[in-house]
Amino acid sequence: MNAILESKPEEKKPAAAPVKHRRRMPTELSILLVLIGIGLVFELFGWIVRDQSFLMNSQRLVLMILQVSIIGLLAIGVTQVIITTGIDLSSGSVLALSAMIAASLAQTSDFSRAVFPSLTDLPVWIPVAMGLGVGLLAGGINGSIIAVTGIPPFIATLGMMVSARGLARYYTEGQPVSMLSDSYTAIGHGAMPVVIFLVVAVIFHIALRYTKYGKYTYAIGGNMQAARTSGINVKRHLIIVYSIAGLLAGLAGVVASARAATGQAGMGMSYELDAIAAAVIGGTSLAGGVGRITGTVIGALILGVMASGFTFVGVDAYIQDIIKGLIIVVAVVIDQYRNKRKLKR
Repeated sequence: MNAILESKPEEKKPAAAPVKHRRRMPTELSILLVLIGIGLVFELFGWIVRDQSFLMNSQRLVLMILQVSIIGLLAIGVTQVIITTGIDLSSGSVLALSAMIAASLAQTSDFSRAVFPSLTDLPVWIPVAMGLGVGLLAGGINGSIIAVTGIPPFIATLGMMVSARGLARYYTEGQPVSMLSDSYTAIGHGAMPVVIFLVVAVIFHIALRYTKYGKYTYAIGGNMQAARTSGINVKRHLIIVYSIAGLLAGLAGVVASARAATGQAGMGMSYELDAIAAAVIGGTSLAGGVGRITGTVIGALILGVMASGFTFVGVDAYIQDIIKGLIIVVAVVIDQYRNKRKLKR
């Protein structure tokens, strides 16, 4: 009895304090702040170098947004490809090929040197459908080669990049296609390219976040083998993703040729790199499984502001390319650092 009375009750250990997690800023918000910061920097340099405002010039901003809309269409498709751990180097060349074929079917009968004299004054939906169809076919070929043969996306899309550019040049032996119908060029007039870009961005933002298509895309990028095990038809889905990227490249080709009122084989040169840069700057991870359309839209705007700003302050075009390359490298390094931190957590 004394032993029981003398025994000391167990001392209660103080409960461990809950671990406080710092609230992280949403990726899109941080990228938006970068965009605002870049704009303010060019505004400051504008007053120092040119003694005028960079942001308050409406004509400059309109031209910048119009250019961004075409790159942005490519970037939306490329973003979805990168989320699956793929890459698409062919989008700029597919844009050129789609632009050439669509423009050749949009010519008026007033032009004596039409590519197809018997196929002039066609309803506008025919050249638009052909341009989209060419892009869809090119994307489907990319996806099929990657899914069926298992070769790296870099190689498959590199082959399409070279082939599509060659076909665009061969189509009219390097000659531009001009004298397009008013109904066709109306697609590129005014704010229409921006409207098309924003509508496409909203559609695929919803598709990636709220549909089975988006869930499958992120699942494949996160762990392809696990996606296969869970019952996802990975091959079919990859073909769909690359086909959509090709379709958007075809749409960009239609918009670009309508805006310029001509189709040229040199259109879209290096646009694929700008599209990849917009996606990566916008937070899409090259490791796959991470990325949002909203971030890509902001990334495209960052590239547009930088290109317009450098031209505004008088930076040489070659220097602009060097700076753009450095930005891409820095964005990839940040992405790798982010992935390492995620693995450690």
